[in-house]
Amino acid sequence: MTEQTGRQIPDRLTSPLSRALKSWEALLLVVAAAIFIANSLASPYFLDPWNLSDATFNFTEKAMIAFAMALLIISGEIDLSVGAIIALASTVMGLAMTAGAGTPVLVALGLGTGLACGAFNGLLVARFGLPSIVVTIGTMSLFRGISYIVLGDSAFTGYPASFGWFGQGYVFWVITVELVIFALAAIVFGVLLHRTNFGRMVYAIGNNATAARFSGIRVERIKFTLFLLTGLMSGIAAICLTSRLGSTRPSIAAGFELEVVTIVVLGGVSILGGSGSIPGVVLAAFVMGLVTFGLGLLNVPGIVMSIIVGALLIAVIALPRLWSMVRR
Repeated sequence: MTEQTGRQIPDRLTSPLSRALKSWEALLLVVAAAIFIANSLASPYFLDPWNLSDATFNFTEKAMIAFAMALLIISGEIDLSVGAIIALASTVMGLAMTAGAGTPVLVALGLGTGLACGAFNGLLVARFGLPSIVVTIGTMSLFRGISYIVLGDSAFTGYPASFGWFGQGYVFWVITVELVIFALAAIVFGVLLHRTNFGRMVYAIGNNATAARFSGIRVERIKFTLFLLTGLMSGIAAICLTSRLGSTRPSIAAGFELEVVTIVVLGGVSILGGSGSIPGVVLAAFVMGLVTFGLGLLNVPGIVMSIIVGALLIAVIALPRLWSMVRR
């Protein structure tokens, strides 16, 4: 309902159901359902429970990082080194494995390497005020370059059988360990962003960092913490991916940066910062997983999938602006 002047009633005065139906998350839910139906019609193997379980591997590791990346982008920063952090963490675990380290030590080193890389990025951005996009492009080359120096054309193999549980294990029937970690991470980051003062400060920084600083928010500390979280989630993803593949190569997780950012932006997080939600990122992860798995069942080449992901990222960023121009 509108006033006679034609002005729209503010969203805060409309019903919660009306806002939910008009939300980006509702659109993503419809898109996910449509892709699910299309995949089930395109391939007779899609609805097999074990195939659906395998489909989760297409997004769980990337989505783990996407949750932390969402908070980072909402704050107005970005980390393009996440794939390289995975490569470095996997290389460190491989070196430890060749020295005889067991699964607990490998997990600790994977998490520690991710945290160290995140701390390094955060220090350069939060402490020295360098642009995050420039810093993380540099560390992307640095971290992966170290992996190439250590490994060259070779690979680490022969991880302990117990280590394979993280990337190949099942909790119950077709429910994988990775899917459980994904669900737990979604809950933790959802509560952190939407139900805590920390989350409110992240939104405030993304909308106006200067005003947030004058309001008493320790902007640099918050941003440093967000880079730490991104590094930590990259370390967890490195453990899962290395465990699933059973080997370490310097090219591991190549291109993860693009897909993680695509999931975040597709989930409704503004690339300019200040807005977004974890439920949207969860739905976007399922959409990306269904798209790539469906294309895989149809034997679509990997390079074509990369083209589709890149086009999707451009479209998601451009469509809102084009829509606002059309409305004006």
